[in-house]
Amino acid sequence: MDIFLSVNNREQVIKLPVLPAEFRIQSGMKNEIYDVISQGEVKLIGMPSLKSITLEAFFPNKGYSFLRDDEYKGWRYVEMIEEWKSRRVPIRLIISKKDAKSIEDSSDIINMACTIETFEYGVRDGTGDIYYTLTLQEFKFIELEQKGV
Repeated sequence: MDIFLSVNNREQVIKLPVLPAEFRIQSGMKNEIYDVISQGEVKLIGMPSLKSITLEAFFPNKGYSFLRDDEYKGWRYVEMIEEWKSRRVPIRLIISKKDAKSIEDSSDIINMACTIETFEYGVRDGTGDIYYTLTLQEFKFIELEQKGV
């Protein structure tokens, strides 16, 4: 498995060098409960809510034998993600089923446009590695139907 983050149709791509120990995707529904005089509470099934995912791992400051990718070091990852945040554009999260040399080789489990909700990072120990927590939320592109006049 590999995890990729990219911006602007792969203008810049990050392959996470260290996979998170785990990840969970939160996927809910916008159901609503109403109180009806003759029946009491009733539930109406709504539309799916936006999915979200939190990734926790670290960006290495030096080479390790277990790295999935070594294109960048430590703070460069942070700089790129902070730059993406400041651009205020959606990013793409791809989680592949198999090991992939590049984003083009990936066989996707998840392929989702996202916004960066929170990005927390810092140094914990003397290695200089940057530990981070990145929370992403699904971004849906608005599709409007055009009606003839």
